[in-house]
Amino acid sequence: MLAKDGEKLQKGGARKRRHPAEDGGRAEWKKKKNRGEEGKEGQKPQGDGGRKRLDALSVGYFRRVGERLNEGFEEDEEREMFVGNVLAEVKGKAGLVATDRTGSITLQRLLPLSSPDQVGEVLAELGGESGVGLREVSCDRCGGHVVESALRQMSRWEEFSQKDPFKEEEEEEEERTGMLESQVLSLSQVVKDNVSEFIRHVHGSHVVRTLLHVLAGCVGPPRTEAQPGAKEHRAAPQLTDFEIPTSFWYELKSLTETLMENINLSVTDGAASAVFQTMLTVCHRKRPKLCKQLLKRTMEYLTSRSSAPGVSPLLVFLKDQASSRLIETVIQLSHKPLLRDLYKNHFKGSLVDLALHPIANFPVQRLTAASAEHKLFPKLFDELVQGVEAVLAAGHMGVIVQLAESCAESGEKQDDMMRCLLNAFHCAEPGSRHVCCLPLFMSLLTYEMYYQTDATEGSTQKEVPLTSICYHGSRLVQALAKFKERSHLLSSLRTLSPADLLTMASDPSGSHVLQALITTSSDKGRGKILKRLEGQYVQMACSRLGSRVLEAAWNSASVSQRQSIAQELVPSESKLRSDQFARHVWAKFGLSHFVHRRAHWQEIQTGESKKRKLFSDLLE
Repeated sequence: MLAKDGEKLQKGGARKRRHPAEDGGRAEWKKKKNRGEEGKEGQKPQGDGGRKRLDALSVGYFRRVGERLNEGFEEDEEREMFVGNVLAEVKGKAGLVATDRTGSITLQRLLPLSSPDQVGEVLAELGGESGVGLREVSCDRCGGHVVESALRQMSRWEEFSQKDPFKEEEEEEEERTGMLESQVLSLSQVVKDNVSEFIRHVHGSHVVRTLLHVLAGCVGPPRTEAQPGAKEHRAAPQLTDFEIPTSFWYELKSLTETLMENINLSVTDGAASAVFQTMLTVCHRKRPKLCKQLLKRTMEYLTSRSSAPGVSPLLVFLKDQASSRLIETVIQLSHKPLLRDLYKNHFKGSLVDLALHPIANFPVQRLTAASAEHKLFPKLFDELVQGVEAVLAAGHMGVIVQLAESCAESGEKQDDMMRCLLNAFHCAEPGSRHVCCLPLFMSLLTYEMYYQTDATEGSTQKEVPLTSICYHGSRLVQALAKFKERSHLLSSLRTLSPADLLTMASDPSGSHVLQALITTSSDKGRGKILKRLEGQYVQMACSRLGSRVLEAAWNSASVSQRQSIAQELVPSESKLRSDQFARHVWAKFGLSHFVHRRAHWQEIQTGESKKRKLFSDLLE
């Protein structure tokens, strides 16, 4: 095999592909040592100590396979032959290949190109006759990725199980229950037999989470290793639904039952907590009735623990890193009666204290968001608003932002929220300070701190340039921009100098604020803002962020407002057309037409304006 494919594989050279975890396991071992995981029920650390390794010749082969995969295939037949040949080389040593860094990466890329039966055969070899081999591979830092990749191929099951009209019904049904399906069920049984070990294992828990997705019939993007220094994105992954075999319907119920028997681990272990969060999330998406039962049982467990008389046991769990994440998920997925019960029996009277806690403030944010659609929100707001200034002082800005966003979504308590913020930032009295609110909100600084003035002074130091715009300040103003009454914000915006507006437009956080205020204003209000921006359009167009704000303003502007923008941009044609950002503005605004065929340009813009107004009326 090596001789046969050697020449073809060597096209890409012999560059070494580096796996994200290719650090000899030292970082992983250090992390586990700190967590004390190596002491859990005799569980061994994830090092390579004493196990068999893939020989150097095979490692080189799989590295060349990876390079060949980079080149792609012109024909399906060529790809199928290549995949078959490589899998033939894997046969007999799948465990060694899966747990090797290079072999693992190559297998993860090869399995999506394989048929479900071929994937099933790989899993069958990894599991052995009884399937217990899957336990060791799933809990390996490299092997776990291979098992996850194999499970994800179940999403292609329907493609290979289309009914053939020339086949009998029984034969068709038997073919549908293929090798991959049986191996997924086998893995699920292994997980159920060793559930305590799996859900607490740093790698095995990820396999269980992928298994839950597959049994439910939805998969997200593949998991990737975290890079040192990389920014963590906590946004929920986009899930793709797919049809599942009937057996998976029953197996998911069985697996969730086994997990619920070990729910005690979800409040003591971070990895186990993540498994339970995944279980609830996928069931909410695919099995709502089952999810409702699981939520009820989860809350029954959490609220049944012993605590001090008159104190909810949930308050203890809310302040714990692992269990608070689980409670966040429960809140997000809860139906109206459960939310009402949560607030009435556990959160009521403790909201401000919880909002001040470094961990418990996150479940408070989730509860605030979930209550926006219900009559519960005004009660929650009235309690939480009492501690706004203390929460700001504690630095838990997410609570304040979420409170404002829920006010915008529910349409209630908006005036109270604005009044509370003006007081918290010390710009409510005297009334002349109202026009200073926008820079204070964006920077999350009180009037005295921003203008470096004494509390007794009443004059505003308007010469202070706009410099500090923070992320949460930007989010807060964007939420306030959705309020029915925005006069304070717009009045404050009109007092900013053109230089400050340019600073806003070119700032990563400020640009979103300016865009929100422009696009949510009436034609008259938008005209006043654009009037203040005159003289800055060229610089905005040449800015990465400013050009996006300018495009958003253009899309919401009237024909006369667009004409004013175009007239200012056209004299700088050479600068705009040579700039990497402004050249897109020039093309999108049709400024060449504006210069050479003004009447045609006017006709196009008028047509677009009418279309936009028509769609706006339909949406309303």
